[in-house]
Amino acid sequence: MEAAVLVGGMALLPRRPWSRALAWPLAAGVVLVAAVSFADLVFRASLGRALDLSLDLYLLDAVYRLALGNTGFLRTVLGIGALIALVGLSVLLTAWLLTPTSRDGSDRDRRLVPRFATGMLAAAVALGLVGLGVPAVGNRVVAPAASLLLDQAALFRSMRQERAVFAADLASQPRRFADVSGLFSSLEGRNVVVAYIESYGTAAIEDPQFAAVTRPVLEAAAARFDTAGLHIATGRLASPTLGGQSWYAHGTMLSGLWLENQLRYELLLASERETLVDDFRRAGYRTATVMPAITMAWPQATRIGYDDVYTQPTIPYAGPPFYWVTMPDQFTWSFLAGRLREATTPLFVEVGMVSSHAPWIPVLPIVDWDAVGDGAVFTPYRLDGYPPEELWWDVAVLREGYARSLAYSLEAMAQFAERYLDERTLLIVLGDHQAAPWVTGASGADVPVHVITTDPTLLEPFLEWGFRPGALPAPEPSTARMDAFREWFVLAFSRAPGA
Repeated sequence: MEAAVLVGGMALLPRRPWSRALAWPLAAGVVLVAAVSFADLVFRASLGRALDLSLDLYLLDAVYRLALGNTGFLRTVLGIGALIALVGLSVLLTAWLLTPTSRDGSDRDRRLVPRFATGMLAAAVALGLVGLGVPAVGNRVVAPAASLLLDQAALFRSMRQERAVFAADLASQPRRFADVSGLFSSLEGRNVVVAYIESYGTAAIEDPQFAAVTRPVLEAAAARFDTAGLHIATGRLASPTLGGQSWYAHGTMLSGLWLENQLRYELLLASERETLVDDFRRAGYRTATVMPAITMAWPQATRIGYDDVYTQPTIPYAGPPFYWVTMPDQFTWSFLAGRLREATTPLFVEVGMVSSHAPWIPVLPIVDWDAVGDGAVFTPYRLDGYPPEELWWDVAVLREGYARSLAYSLEAMAQFAERYLDERTLLIVLGDHQAAPWVTGASGADVPVHVITTDPTLLEPFLEWGFRPGALPAPEPSTARMDAFREWFVLAFSRAPGA
């Protein structure tokens, strides 16, 4: 309907300098609406939510870095140049189409153009009036620009109210657990590792295509754990994010607050809210984070208060990156094993694995753990598999790559546990979020959570919380969310002296 009004209205105008000038801002507006509408579709397909212009513009930098890691500097720059050229050409073409016709045209043109324009305007008005009274018609009268503006205005109002909502959430929940008796005493000084496997949602073990690849890895791991004297229980938690923005999941687990957008995440960082990091430090633990995906300065780590921060620049990895993936999971697990082995005080470590991050190529083999060393052993696999620009054109191949990369990540985790997990460490492994809906076809928020230990008594609180023995969770959707984890974990593993 908007197109009919715009084209019809411009066709009725005389061809004058002012009408020709008017065509340019209108053309720019049309192209802008088209670009934002396309971005909204991309957000819905990849992150399972609508674009929010009031919050999401910062993601342009993340998109640039993702393209840089997957395609290289030259192709990224050429792609940006081509995009700018496409936008400019679209504005030029749209302005030309909207420019009123000359009065010097044929008699037929002078008769037909006004009639055509009037007809388009009349049809638009009629459809609009009928649509007001007949919902079946109104639902089919598309006004994308108006809908887009109204949707963005509603999101903007919602974000303005979000500060008050978040403040109420802060006030209604414990900010700290300093008064809990026997803080983490049930752990008896064991290390605690919380490790995230990238894009590991329950779709990875429920979708038949993915499950055919991932379930055998988990089932074989559970069988080997029995032989190795390890015990595993598995549950599921709902993540606050879908398809990306893993830091929302990390922040939610640590803080006990539901961080479903960037504003809430930044409000957490600006608050005095304590996190699991503070809880463990108060209990005498040394706290650390291992985040190989972080390649630049990370001031958020200072706010959270880790004692030790290991990111891509400070992790001693001498092997190659694999497109966006800075280092393979097996190396990260090996690096973690070294930190646990050298520890003289109990450790709480948060780890973010990255091998199962898009573009899901190449999928590496598991090498001899004794040969991992500084990671140079992975160099021969740098160019294995499809280039990303070929892989992403074929969704079937993409889904296969996603499943295989997750199988690799799960196998690396399982072999780490078999080889390095001892009575001094409790290992909690979970997904950060589901992969993009257009890859998995899933819109649910649940992620698997595996708990692995040599001491079966440490699994009892998890079993009481709804987990079950083995490497697979119950098929029912989770009733618990990630924001419940902090308080539950603190209370489940703390007991008063003498209790």
